[in-house]
Amino acid sequence: MPRTMNQDERDRAVVAAAWRVIETEGVAALSVRRVAAEAGIAPSSLRYLFPTQASVRARAITAAGERIRVRIEALPADVHARTWAKAALLELLPLDDERRTEMSVTIALGVAAKADPALQPLRRTLDDEVRAVCARAAVAVGLTDPRDIDALHAMIDGLALHLIVQDPTEESAWATAALDHWLPENAGPLRRAACSTAGRSASAVRR
Repeated sequence: MPRTMNQDERDRAVVAAAWRVIETEGVAALSVRRVAAEAGIAPSSLRYLFPTQASVRARAITAAGERIRVRIEALPADVHARTWAKAALLELLPLDDERRTEMSVTIALGVAAKADPALQPLRRTLDDEVRAVCARAAVAVGLTDPRDIDALHAMIDGLALHLIVQDPTEESAWATAALDHWLPENAGPLRRAACSTAGRSASAVRR
């Protein structure tokens, strides 16, 4: 038996296992027993933290939003507004293994939610997380019209989808170039606190 894990370690192991199951087998395969087997944890032990299939599913999805927030908040604040906006938006694109897995989970959830209304709140929460980042980036570069935020959100979703389905051997520089083309060149200094608040407010306009 492996060493005893603390609660945080177990949570990370469960999330990683759940993501692997979603990525390879789909959301429907996400059960306590299946995730326990994938994580190498006894089902009875896993049920202490996640007693139901719904709780495992919810944790797998909320973890994606949490990781997005952690990466965004780790970005330096003492940079030009356009630099910050571009860096934040790139965090939403599947440009490395972690983000590719996140996007695979997001796509699988979206597809499964079409047939399972219980998944809709989880899908909406993750979608709101992405939209909030788009809103903050748009506001940072002086775009406060909700239609601009809608356009940026749609573009990020489209870029991410194209990146995730293209052949792994294909280059991804085209996506960064498309983002560069869209972002205004004349944005001023970053006022991060202001863009954070305004971005969250703007993100709610469409809802």
